[in-house]
Amino acid sequence: MKQSLDIVLNRYGTLLSSVDEWFERSVRFAGKRVVCGRGCSSCCRGLFDITLLDAVYLKEGFDRLPADVRLPILEKAEKRCAHLQSVWPDFSPPYILNLRSEEEWDALMPEDDETPCPLVGEDGGCRAYRHRPMTCRLHGLPLIDKSGEMFHDEWCTMNFPGEDPLVLEEIRWEFRKCFQEELGLFQQCTDVLLGQRIRELDTVIPAALLMDYRDFDWTVWWRESSGRIRAAGSQDSC
Repeated sequence: MKQSLDIVLNRYGTLLSSVDEWFERSVRFAGKRVVCGRGCSSCCRGLFDITLLDAVYLKEGFDRLPADVRLPILEKAEKRCAHLQSVWPDFSPPYILNLRSEEEWDALMPEDDETPCPLVGEDGGCRAYRHRPMTCRLHGLPLIDKSGEMFHDEWCTMNFPGEDPLVLEEIRWEFRKCFQEELGLFQQCTDVLLGQRIRELDTVIPAALLMDYRDFDWTVWWRESSGRIRAAGSQDSC
């Protein structure tokens, strides 16, 4: 299983690198009209869902950090998860959100939560920057496919002041192809862990940092949880 999971994670790393290349090209084109960059953590607040694939990839990178860097981050992550468990007592390893319906996620992830991500350091930098989730890499710019299909029509309010970036063809990219490849790799990941190709399983960053994804007994968990996930409305399989 370890080798198969490593292959999936390596392929995902390549996909994430292509996302970074798109973002960097867009920033070079936009110049001072875009303020996003290393050390800017204005959007690194509150809780948001990330895929299980992102969580595994993030944890792999986090575990490579020196112990003196990891320990204070883990303390913050534990406090965040303790709060989540006060709202949802059943929130336990592997900390999968899909055991509840998405309508119930708001209680766990209120929009007005300004708590910094536990990975953000005092300098505003992400301590696991190279392994940060896909959504972190995409945030700040609108996501418009080269075909004109719009996947996300919002952008950071500090970017493109007084301008509409939705009309800028220079920052468009092959997002449909990217997201299709992401889904394929996600399903390969769940096939390795669960023995099933699942379409959706999500968690949050603080919980991902506390998990041991490789040694967790996924078979037992899936047998006990798949029915609840279906009942909550997630598309759990192809």
